[in-house]
Amino acid sequence: MNAQSEASIYLDGPWSHRSVSANGTRFHIAENGDGPLVLLLHGFPEFWWTWRRQLTTLAAAGFRAAAVDLRGYGGSDKPPRGYDLITAASDAAGLIRSLGEANAIVVGHDWGGIIAFTMAAYFPKVVRRLGVVSAAHPRRLRSVLTDPLGQGRSSGYAFGFQLPLLPERQLLRHHAERVGEILSAWSAPGWPDQATESTYRAAMRIPAVAHSALEYHRWLLRSRLRPDGVRYMRAMRSPVQAPTLQIHGSLDTCIRPKTARGSGGFVDAPYRWRLIDGAGHFPHEEMPDRFDLELRSWLADPEPER
Repeated sequence: MNAQSEASIYLDGPWSHRSVSANGTRFHIAENGDGPLVLLLHGFPEFWWTWRRQLTTLAAAGFRAAAVDLRGYGGSDKPPRGYDLITAASDAAGLIRSLGEANAIVVGHDWGGIIAFTMAAYFPKVVRRLGVVSAAHPRRLRSVLTDPLGQGRSSGYAFGFQLPLLPERQLLRHHAERVGEILSAWSAPGWPDQATESTYRAAMRIPAVAHSALEYHRWLLRSRLRPDGVRYMRAMRSPVQAPTLQIHGSLDTCIRPKTARGSGGFVDAPYRWRLIDGAGHFPHEEMPDRFDLELRSWLADPEPER
């Protein structure tokens, strides 16, 4: 990366930055604190910085928080392939081991939440607890994508991403103006502010990030009838065995609350649903105080309710 790219990724704070190798790939992480490991997985169109607030509050609560740039994002490697959910889950599981732990609390937002659900099916011993934010279980999501008046309509953007080359150009046009439009459309009114939007737009302009980010969307839809996708959905029948917290914004226009809540049927463990009234798709950034209260309360509960 050039100096301008580095400045958009290695942002200062109480955390430290470093590179960690896992699953044959180099990942950038920001980490803070000591204690049980909490691995934080971001979504689209963001990067590790989406967890800047939680890197501080989790450390203060006695945890070791590590926010990673997913494969293809930020300061992590951007290989030409590997943007399927099985590889992404393998990346995250490998990161936990590379960070010196046998398992971790995994908290994921948006695509990070889908990856977290995948980890719980493919690597159940690695996931101590599961936190899912603004995401739905992959099988739940697949079951409602064909509804033209419900989640299918809300997820229409993903169908547009299936075209070659054009979506990348549209995403990057006018200094990634489209990133700001997506953030605003999916959130509650008043978010993001100009500085936050500028930060995410700069991160998307790093070479190869836009293409890598869209490849996740392409795999999920294109694999539906391919052998790898069929095997994946079959594996995702395995119920989640880790205590699970699902947090969602009531105004989320990307993943509808009704869609997300249906994910509880795939959890065979203590399960907690929390709806944050007035928040959109990014509750951990839009209403961080309320979000952190729910997350810390759940983490402090030795036996979270079903």
